[in-house]
Amino acid sequence: MAELSPSSTSTEIVAHLRSIGSEENRQGMLRYGIKIDRALGIPHGVQRQIAKRIKRNHERAFELWDSGIMEAQFIASVTADPKRFTAGDAWRWAASFDSWDIVDGVSDLFVDTDGWRVLIEEFADDEREFVRRTAFAMMAWSVVHRKKEPETTFHGFMPLIEAHATDERNFVKKAVNWALRSIGKRSATLHASALASAERLAASQDKTARWIGRNAAKELTDPKQLARLANKAK
Repeated sequence: MAELSPSSTSTEIVAHLRSIGSEENRQGMLRYGIKIDRALGIPHGVQRQIAKRIKRNHERAFELWDSGIMEAQFIASVTADPKRFTAGDAWRWAASFDSWDIVDGVSDLFVDTDGWRVLIEEFADDEREFVRRTAFAMMAWSVVHRKKEPETTFHGFMPLIEAHATDERNFVKKAVNWALRSIGKRSATLHASALASAERLAASQDKTARWIGRNAAKELTDPKQLARLANKAK
């Protein structure tokens, strides 16, 4: 098979992906709660290498997405142009989410788009498990990606986190917890806000909120985390 390059077509890329898929890897994905119906069994590291090799091509990214193959969709998210990616595109892609790993991979792209904050609010309000997870995965990724974002944005996420902390669905509650912990690690000020939120949740009558709060508070009060924040503030 020809070596992949920036000029490779979506058809050639999908054919290459099919040729390197592994049933053993597919079965291994099940151990992590990943839905494998649409997966070929290709490690994320290999997918990223392919994305780096073929480079960004916005139109081709949509063709890869429409293949329905999970690995092709992840590569699509890495090679799409976030500046040209619209809220409508995000909604269309999110509507097909059916596994936590594709949510977390594609949320990386969504955070880099211009309408990311509005998408977070809208996705959080959606009742579908993996669409709602997207909102909180985006919050978590925004801590890493949006380095120049004012702290008020992240403070503003706290009401959404607390509002949905009672959603007992596994892939939602874990993402809510992830978002809360991530925000608390960004700065000393945000740490105080996130820890206060975690403590309120830990005292909740709701068992899911209690789990989220206690788990987040445990990590946010870990001596290593506190030391890292202190060093960051110097």
